Amino acid sequence: MKTLPIVIKMGGRLLQERAAMDALLAVCRQLKQQRPVIIVHGGGDQVDQWLAQFGFTTEKIDGQRVSPPEQMPIICGALDGAVNAELVSRAMLQQLNPVGLNLSAGGSLQFTLNTRLGAVGLARAGEAKLVNILLQQGFTPVFSSVGIGSEGQLLNVNADLAAAAICQLVQGELVLLTDVPGILDSQMQLIAELSPAGAAELVASGVIKGGMKVKLDAALETGQALQRNIIVAGWKEPENLLKLMRNEPVGTCILF
Repeated sequence: MKTLPIVIKMGGRLLQERAAMDALLAVCRQLKQQRPVIIVHGGGDQVDQWLAQFGFTTEKIDGQRVSPPEQMPIICGALDGAVNAELVSRAMLQQLNPVGLNLSAGGSLQFTLNTRLGAVGLARAGEAKLVNILLQQGFTPVFSSVGIGSEGQLLNVNADLAAAAICQLVQGELVLLTDVPGILDSQMQLIAELSPAGAAELVASGVIKGGMKVKLDAALETGQALQRNIIVAGWKEPENLLKLMRNEPVGTCILF
């Protein structure tokens, strides 16, 4: 039986806390002993800081960043440059053999333009050859959430949706990491298991919105496409991810 790659999406405050990042990457090293690992990262906090330094303001619609073309050099500099290099450097210290990539490397993902948000790409699986070669040779791909459009334009891509597309590309298992332990109910309690119908109810009632709704949308799309459960879990206790090696529950499991 083929070993499924595990696609881990990192973002949020994690990427600004080196100790937490190192702890999570140490867990990735243990996971990699049994499974190929792919990392996809965002970096919204860093992008906000960079844009502010250049005098730009940040706007979001439904939890997703509006990315005017004039802001793209700064957004790419933060995501594909500073954040990706930092994550690759820390992964090297954990002997993960990382390779920094953007989402268009080797034609991995393809994009349509979400004009409502500016230079933002909606990702779909493309060509898996490069990623598969890297995994077969023991490398750990580390994808920034930057893509390249059909006309060569730089595109910002929501990292949760990018991770979902990469997961569909490699037919893997998706783990979306977040600042909280998983998906929470109206009483801020962890929901251990969630069906698509239950997820729809939480969205309709306003319990899930903004960035978490984007994360949920990514999970639902991927789970439906692969008919495989999706995990939404917290990064603050990274050792919990080792439960995945023992088929034990962690965070919120969205059931398919």
